[in-house]
Amino acid sequence: MRAEVQPGSRVRAAATTVIAALLLIVLTACGGLPTSGPVNAGKSIPDAGTNGGVVFFPDKPSPDATPEQIVEGFIAAGSGPTDNWGTAREFLAGDLRSTWNPRAGVTVYRPGDRALRQVSEGEYVLSVTPVATVDEAGDLAVAGDAGDISLPFTLARQDDGQWRITKAPDGVVLDRNRFERVYSSYDLQFFDPSWTYLVPDTRWFPMQYAATSIAEALVNGGPSTWLEGAVSTAFVDGARLAQVAVPVRSNVASVSLQEGARALGREALSRMQTQLETSLAPTGIDQVDMLVDEQPLAADTVTVRQTRIDSRPLVRTADAFGFASGASGGSIEELPGLSSALLQVAAADIEMNADRTVAAVRDTTGAVSEVGSDGTVTWLDARPGLVAPSVDPGGYIWSVPAGAPSAVVAFGPGGTEVLLPDAWPAASQLAAQRISRDGTRLAAIVRDGERWAIWVAGVLRDRDGVPTGLGATKVIAVLPGPGTALTWLDSSTLAAVTSSQDTPSLLTQKLGGFGDTQRIPEAVTSVAGGTQSGAVRVRDAAGELYSQQGSNWQNVASGIVVLAVQQGSPR
Repeated sequence: MRAEVQPGSRVRAAATTVIAALLLIVLTACGGLPTSGPVNAGKSIPDAGTNGGVVFFPDKPSPDATPEQIVEGFIAAGSGPTDNWGTAREFLAGDLRSTWNPRAGVTVYRPGDRALRQVSEGEYVLSVTPVATVDEAGDLAVAGDAGDISLPFTLARQDDGQWRITKAPDGVVLDRNRFERVYSSYDLQFFDPSWTYLVPDTRWFPMQYAATSIAEALVNGGPSTWLEGAVSTAFVDGARLAQVAVPVRSNVASVSLQEGARALGREALSRMQTQLETSLAPTGIDQVDMLVDEQPLAADTVTVRQTRIDSRPLVRTADAFGFASGASGGSIEELPGLSSALLQVAAADIEMNADRTVAAVRDTTGAVSEVGSDGTVTWLDARPGLVAPSVDPGGYIWSVPAGAPSAVVAFGPGGTEVLLPDAWPAASQLAAQRISRDGTRLAAIVRDGERWAIWVAGVLRDRDGVPTGLGATKVIAVLPGPGTALTWLDSSTLAAVTSSQDTPSLLTQKLGGFGDTQRIPEAVTSVAGGTQSGAVRVRDAAGELYSQQGSNWQNVASGIVVLAVQQGSPR
């Protein structure tokens, strides 16, 4: 992996990889803790239990460095987490070396968008334009158009005549390029309240401390604030980590738990095992052993329902509804009962449930209905200006008017109405709304003041699974212009159709991460995705269907009246 060398740092990627490989033959790796074996004058190598990446070795303070050089060197040293940011601490004076907390968070800024200025003797301010911030729990928040932030530093000459920092904000400051080489995103896995699905909660941790950071956040912590009440965890008080370190040997992680874990039943332990194994798997860990006093706990992994969908596009044509296949999408595989029922409705938008027995429909008049595979059509919502409806695993159909974002209603099986109080606070307009396939999160394209953005909120439910409200909202992306369509690509990624200066584009946005934007054909009105790479499709106003092929779009079918959304697959 190539890394850009910035002032104040040395990057030894290829050489370190070779040396590390040789050393790992004779050294025992300990995942999540700095390896004790020195490399090139005492530099530590990456640990097991990470997903690799470039290791940065920042420069230490130079003799007789100016105050400006000390501050710049300290900022650059934020890219070196080794030894708990040991190099960065060498720029600090006295007690600050031990009290400064680099894990308090990260300010991520645009490369080149920073300036250091002197306020007075020994007083400096660093100004940066942030693109995101990461809190102590690893939760990333986009900065939007918040503008510059100022970070103050105080320096003083020490007894040896050298300048050192005596006051500095906690946390580290990295440009986005360097941030994505030092940190990586990891999905902590929680359960939905019914213990049926795994729900990802994306966090960012230093790659060198991945295994320990993940285990500590999962076992000792909990879900992100915006997911509280919407997801469940099997980890309880009395069964937290007995030690923070997570040793990794031969891709097997050992997680030591408190004595209270012995009293838990097999089902609870198996859920804990499942959360740990699926959360740690991306770091290269194949197996997790849960231990109490070095004795293994008997646990299995539980079976969870997947949210994968059929890779074929689900479409409505003039005379058919079903999965399109063939070179030009001309062959339609119909669905028993549901296809014929949907042909009786002049549908403009369709979303089908995972069992393929119910569809949420908005017709050409703007009304929302529930269409069943038994042929029944239940009219649910006739409020003006409704956006496309969305159906969750419990059969609730979510509907809201574009001009009244707070008026979200979930229609239960049989047409019962549940009004969600105070939904989407501060939003003045809403362009699209979709429930996640596991039913735990609701996403929407909203207008907040003068800007358009994608918001997401956890779905709160009672013990019977009835929706009772939305949790705290989280802004996951600020859009360059109005949005028109939204879909879930997988359990942690959304796709939104948007435009800026009449240029249409598709934003692929990971929850708690960064997004990618690409051009799309003109006049796109709808988007549907899948859980496989390249499975994104868009439909334009003329009924042309396009499939994503890398950075290009291939026309795969014509005469498509509706590009439908799938909410999963039958068990």
